Amino acid sequence: MGSAIVFRGERIAPEVFDDTISRAAAVLQAAGIAAGDVVALMMRNRPDTLALMLAVRRLGAQWCPVNWHFKTEEVAYILGDSGAKVFVIDGDLLAAMPELSLAGVQAWVVPQGTPQGTSRGLPQGLPQGLPPASPASPTAGADDAAGLPSWTAACAAAAPSQDPPLAPRGAMFYTSGTTGRPKGIRRAPATPEQAARGLAVLRHVLGFQADMKALVSAPMYHSAPNSFAIGAAQEGAELFIEERFDAERTLQLIAQHRLTHAYLVPTMYVRLLRLPAEVRERHDLASMRFVSSTGSPCPPDVKRAMIAWWGPVIYEAYGSSELGYMTRLSSTEALRKPGSAGMPLPGVQLAILDDDGKALPQGQAGNIYVDQPAYADFSYIGNDAARLRMERNGLKTLGDVGYLDEDGFLFIVDRAADMVISGGVNIYPAEIEAVLLGMPGVADCAVFGIPDAEFGESLLAAVQPEPGAVVNADTVRAYLQPRLADYKLPRQVTLLAQLPREDTGKVFKRKLREPYWAGQQRRI
Repeated sequence: MGSAIVFRGERIAPEVFDDTISRAAAVLQAAGIAAGDVVALMMRNRPDTLALMLAVRRLGAQWCPVNWHFKTEEVAYILGDSGAKVFVIDGDLLAAMPELSLAGVQAWVVPQGTPQGTSRGLPQGLPQGLPPASPASPTAGADDAAGLPSWTAACAAAAPSQDPPLAPRGAMFYTSGTTGRPKGIRRAPATPEQAARGLAVLRHVLGFQADMKALVSAPMYHSAPNSFAIGAAQEGAELFIEERFDAERTLQLIAQHRLTHAYLVPTMYVRLLRLPAEVRERHDLASMRFVSSTGSPCPPDVKRAMIAWWGPVIYEAYGSSELGYMTRLSSTEALRKPGSAGMPLPGVQLAILDDDGKALPQGQAGNIYVDQPAYADFSYIGNDAARLRMERNGLKTLGDVGYLDEDGFLFIVDRAADMVISGGVNIYPAEIEAVLLGMPGVADCAVFGIPDAEFGESLLAAVQPEPGAVVNADTVRAYLQPRLADYKLPRQVTLLAQLPREDTGKVFKRKLREPYWAGQQRRI
């Protein structure tokens, strides 16, 4: 039996959702999608979004989720670079990009104002979220504004595909990076052993169980919530899909439906903790068994507060779109090893190497290299050189810097891409940020390098003060000076009412850096 989906208060039965997936697969097959092809989608969190991705998975193709905040040039780049044969997009998103060229790609639109994943107005037994089947052609129901065929109408008119599933390849995500164009990740088909081991990894890292009731509200165009939703569907879970995160609604859903699992990011933890005490105490959260957090490190004080409130159900994992999940940290371990990314997963080989590939001793920071055999190998589209540079003796690195302690727990110092070299000295901004976040009156911060005529780079701290707090450059430096070496003190401090963030909660450092490096012939 497949997965049941709950969306906007309505439940889609497993057999109905599976039929929706089969119809979507049939439309894609009619469009010529076969193993190894790419289907791009720019759709918000809804059941039909998940159904499309699962349909692509069944066909052995790759789905390429596009961030729905992207503008015309960004979308056009991904469509061209990925080689997508099919593109499905929400009507209002397409309307906001009138200059987007869709030449060379078969495109469908999810019309505005049509049912999107609920059963309202649909005859009994039809896939929820789809209009009634019609004898019209698959292009019936075209969106008048865009002149494109309707995805929902095409699926409703199609007979469900009866073909057995092919070896899955996973999603094609685009890495954000700090400079240059993003790189698309093309993965080889998984062997049966890898598919089984990959599911075992999800069960270990995300706590998946067949009887779970899971919640995903983070955008599914990001890799972690995407894998959470796909994995939950594979397990046959009852999956609650939310279009966006709302702190109080999250508590209401958990209490009302006795949810057991959720994917949340540290920013969501902070917003939950900021709810008034009377609101937090109003909801019974005892049903929760496992809360997953990946993508960005969770501040130890935030994690301690969540564990004190929710119990020992908070888990963190270190992973990437390229290499998959590599470590896991339980609540008990987090309290014992604050700031750690956890222990390597079973079967994962992890080493800390210097720039020459020599293994470093415990406690000494170096480049993090790993091998996760549960995932099929990958390449970067049109950038084989970048893929080759990250591998050494079968181990791969994303440029992250860290160390292993005496018990084998990984601590991540920083990403090498964020490292600042000032006067020939390596400086890791994460260390400075961790200290600065302990300063009273500082809500958030980001430290990065800016051009310096004498030292090559100097440090700038962008600080977001708490409302009403008295924070300025002098107080920031006075707080940091006794806690850090002088060469780690930011030369400049700028105050911002709100730091720019990605939807995962991660600070968008590239947006902060770009104005300072504009016109420069170098980026670091």
